[in-house]
Amino acid sequence: MKVKIDKLGRLVLPKPLRQRYSLRPGTELEVMERAGEVLLRPASQKPSMVKIGRWWVHQGVVEPGVDWSRVVEQVREDRDVWNMGLPR
Repeated sequence: MKVKIDKLGRLVLPKPLRQRYSLRPGTELEVMERAGEVLLRPASQKPSMVKIGRWWVHQGVVEPGVDWSRVVEQVREDRDVWNMGLPR
């Protein structure tokens, strides 16, 4: 698949490609340079929090305005519900 860069440095990704990767106006893309090639990928591919074993680990950049006290409270509630065997 080929695309052209216009004189302002923009390129248009074909609609089937945008649909396949759920790319919408305003989606941030990460640009990476590798041995003679340029790679674009959605910046939101990696969640900022992942569970590794029993622990929640932050990876990446947190969105502005995250209420960490609420995040921790929700994780604790989910854990308690799970431990008690209650339906969610």
